[in-house]
Amino acid sequence: MPRAKTGITRRRRHNKVLKATKGFRGANSRLYKRAHEALLHAGQYAYVGRRLRKRDMRKLWILRINAALREFDSALKYSWFIAALKKANISINRKMLADLAVKDFSAFGEVIKQARG
Repeated sequence: MPRAKTGITRRRRHNKVLKATKGFRGANSRLYKRAHEALLHAGQYAYVGRRLRKRDMRKLWILRINAALREFDSALKYSWFIAALKKANISINRKMLADLAVKDFSAFGEVIKQARG
């Protein structure tokens, strides 16, 4: 029985990796071993980046809410506002609050009044 070689299989696997690393700099897009390592690292960075994006978005929402609160009344603070919302049993997430603060400031003002009352 003749020895089975990995000719087509290996070529396809290598081409798949090289296609995925198209656009990487230098040897990382041309040499299989370097490209494979670069692809593994890129996957790890992408995984971490997806989690960091969530963190960054939450920071942005908090900044926008705080800025809108200061614009409404300079004495208002974000921490007080969130505590007042919880005490008033108003459950609006930060994403929606930030969206109200940016797009519909009058509705955001009503939420502030509800939290105060």
